[in-house]
Amino acid sequence: MRRWVKVSVVAAAVLGVGGYLAAPSAQEWLLVRQACDGALPRDAVKGLTPEDADLESAESKRTEALGSYSCTLTFEGEGISRDRTVALSAYTRRDDQDRAFMAIFPQEGFDSQAALPGDLPGFIDQYDAIRFVVPCPDLGKDGQGRGRKLMVRASLGREIPTEAPGAAYRTAVAFANSASDKVGCGAETIEPPKKDLPLTGAADDLPTVPVAEAADTACAWVSRAGLPESGDWRIGVGANSAAPTGRCELTSGNDDGSPRDGSVLTFVSWYGDWSSRLTAYDNDGRPRPGTASARCDGEAANYAFAGSPDIPGVGAAAKERMFEEFTRDEVRRRGCSDLRFHS
Repeated sequence: MRRWVKVSVVAAAVLGVGGYLAAPSAQEWLLVRQACDGALPRDAVKGLTPEDADLESAESKRTEALGSYSCTLTFEGEGISRDRTVALSAYTRRDDQDRAFMAIFPQEGFDSQAALPGDLPGFIDQYDAIRFVVPCPDLGKDGQGRGRKLMVRASLGREIPTEAPGAAYRTAVAFANSASDKVGCGAETIEPPKKDLPLTGAADDLPTVPVAEAADTACAWVSRAGLPESGDWRIGVGANSAAPTGRCELTSGNDDGSPRDGSVLTFVSWYGDWSSRLTAYDNDGRPRPGTASARCDGEAANYAFAGSPDIPGVGAAAKERMFEEFTRDEVRRRGCSDLRFHS
């Protein structure tokens, strides 16, 4: 099959007329303006530019046959190493998305992840890349009758200043909206966070609040969990109602959220047919005990929990009760059906 590939490249050397376009600042301004086919906010790109560096090149590539679109920004400067890129990619093929989820969650799915601010439809994976997953109404359904989706990945090199408030999120959101148009997805426009926040790493500890203050979070169910008051329990919220995965992490610890006695309970959810392998035995596909499943938007949803074996005042029955509270709350908030617990 003949494949057509459309590529656009903006080179670092800008051939302008007169002295103005020959100036480095004018060259960089033009590069930023044209980066990713003009989709990126200039101030956000500047916020991601390493100190004493300049944008060297911006390359975008669209492959129609693969339903993909990508853009890479490269920076140059004295003392800047090779790890100086912002790599943005989007793809609509289900196989490509499943392979990405396999890499992010290679075994039982309890790998590091962090929630995105507000109701952004995604998460931060264990490699600290921003991931969005959104429906593509204009692409119809795949061969198995499932709605087509767009997965977006925004990966920032280690020398990119991710602490710049708002820059990473606004860049990723702008690219996602543009990519949806480029590949014919037709997704609803994503809005960046209202507050300019630095990018949070997946390996960073989840921000925690006392269980008594969890009512306005995506882990509000913990207020009904019946935890022993003596444990000074706190909840780390790593979920929202739009992401394809999330977690609620309970710790019994100090006021700063650090575990005091090693008591940790983690409850995780995954949405999409890709997730069924995370809760099943490899040999025959049977669900493992202590997991649950449901149907959400025509696809599988799966749930599991893990925790410290000996927690004062929290026995096996209490853990199972909390898992049920967590799962039922997720199913209710997502409008899912056919909930089943596996024992």
